[in-house]
Amino acid sequence: MASRKKPSKKSISNTVRLVLFWIITFAIVATALLVGTPQSNLKEVPLSSVIERANRGEIKTIEVKGDVLTITPKGKDKPTEKSRKDPKSSIYEQGLKVDSGAAVTNSEPSQTGNVVWNIVSMLLPVLLIGGLFIFMMRQAQGHNNQAMGFGKSKAKLYGNDKEKVVFTDIAGNDSAKQDLEEVVDFLKHPKKYQQLGAKIPKGVLLVGNPGTGKTMLARAVAGEANVPFFSISGSEFVEMFVGVGASRVRDLFAKAKKNAPAIIFIDEIDAVGRKRGSGMGGGHDEREQTLNQILVEMDGFENDTNVIILAATNRADVLDPALLRPGRFDRRTNIMLPERKDREAILKVHFKTKPVDETVDLDKLAAKTAGSSGADLANIANESAIIAARRNSKKISNDDLTEAFEKVAIGPERKAKVMNQKEKELTAYHEAGHAVVGHVLPDSDPVHKVTIIPRGGTGGVTWFLPPEDKSYTNVYEFKDILARALGGRIAEKIIYGKDGITTGAGSDLRKATEIARDMVIEQGMGKELRDQVFHEDNGGMVFDKITHERPYSDDTARKIDEEVKILMIEAANRAEQVLRSNMDALKSLAEELLKEETLEEAAVSSILKDTKLPKEAILHTAS
Repeated sequence: MASRKKPSKKSISNTVRLVLFWIITFAIVATALLVGTPQSNLKEVPLSSVIERANRGEIKTIEVKGDVLTITPKGKDKPTEKSRKDPKSSIYEQGLKVDSGAAVTNSEPSQTGNVVWNIVSMLLPVLLIGGLFIFMMRQAQGHNNQAMGFGKSKAKLYGNDKEKVVFTDIAGNDSAKQDLEEVVDFLKHPKKYQQLGAKIPKGVLLVGNPGTGKTMLARAVAGEANVPFFSISGSEFVEMFVGVGASRVRDLFAKAKKNAPAIIFIDEIDAVGRKRGSGMGGGHDEREQTLNQILVEMDGFENDTNVIILAATNRADVLDPALLRPGRFDRRTNIMLPERKDREAILKVHFKTKPVDETVDLDKLAAKTAGSSGADLANIANESAIIAARRNSKKISNDDLTEAFEKVAIGPERKAKVMNQKEKELTAYHEAGHAVVGHVLPDSDPVHKVTIIPRGGTGGVTWFLPPEDKSYTNVYEFKDILARALGGRIAEKIIYGKDGITTGAGSDLRKATEIARDMVIEQGMGKELRDQVFHEDNGGMVFDKITHERPYSDDTARKIDEEVKILMIEAANRAEQVLRSNMDALKSLAEELLKEETLEEAAVSSILKDTKLPKEAILHTAS
């Protein structure tokens, strides 16, 4: 969980000063107004009215200060009215009788209010202009500091004051943790290695798919070794101005040396570590200058510096060779996708704080999620909690887990999408075609579930899951995958005729073509082009389109296209032979789908128990 960034003491001090300035200014203005107009709450009445009431005996006292009269009526203890007289004549000359009974007192008017108001009127503009000037100067100074700090590293330091992450907090990745334990031991006991003349790797490159836990493992190394951990992203080195990235690299390494033993972690290092010579700016490209500085800093470490660099990427193939040579990133730790036992351990970590009922089977979920990363499993756990909360349940059930898994893997059910009866029937035959072909062919994965409820961008789903994790796929398995992928389109053709096929098989055909092409150009599984690989590199972007650099001739390209065509035709023929030989099973499965909409593995196996594999669909050779 990301912590909220606390404001610096300097920013707090500046804010307090600004607030105090405006408070003092407001107090001065308020004081001046009060002193200048001390009796602003008195009611002003005409002089003729005052004299008339005084002559009738209704006025108690009249205080005369210059031309200002302050009147206290009878029955009052304090003045309540005021008035003004002609400054050239007395109040008696203006009609007040001597025997009126009103006590008249004369005093000189106070000049304090006028003096204060005059002072404030002169100082206030000066204060306001001065405050504005100081504010502008501070702003300019702040921008100047920011400009001067361009070359400073933006790395975040995680020290002993942060909550530590250790290896026991991370499930799975046992082989990677074993590789990193040497780094931890060196940081804890450097002399043990130095006495024997051993040198720990200066850089360790963590390579793995997104979401496999590369960053978390780096944090665990720092937590286990109990050393400062400087974390920065590769993209934070690069700025618009040439030389800024190199300056930040120098600053980062200087900080790490001062805090040694320490760890520098560069996340997504491919953002700055790509092969040199490919940038539009040539040798003076800012990214390449930054990479050059990283290379120099890594190679310039003293033997007893005790600073180790960890870097993470999922694109190790694009890194500069000089970055990977011995003496720099001379050790590579592959963070693999978790195996079944690791997936179960990861799921247990994520469900540790979530209430679950007795139906939850994490081992079964781990078996389903082959090929999922740790981030995928965390997403499934979170989605299951959301689904349970949506139905106002206090605990997560196994049905919630299943729905969350299918939502993450395929997409949510589109319950608002309503298909007419004809579309439902076509979808049922299409999905039944996939299921029958996949069930019959010997090297295909078992059918896990079939549904005609729209999910994600599909109208229905036929789901195949391997019984165990696989590291390799042979040519027989590839060809069975192609045949079952075309089973939906072939079922449409058999039931509705050649003119009855629809766009529902678009994604199936696209996926099958990609697999067939990969078999030929990447795996060397073609017939004529056997054991030859024609890897295509992305050349770049031209007018928003990806260009490819083909390492083969146009004649070879035609042969590749022909090989792909042969594989697709063979797969279609095998799928058609299987379906025509099992028409009763195809129709039975489609009818059951129309009734139930979703069928689990056991129900599908029961309906297809009498299916058979025709001789025409058997692969006798791997050709």
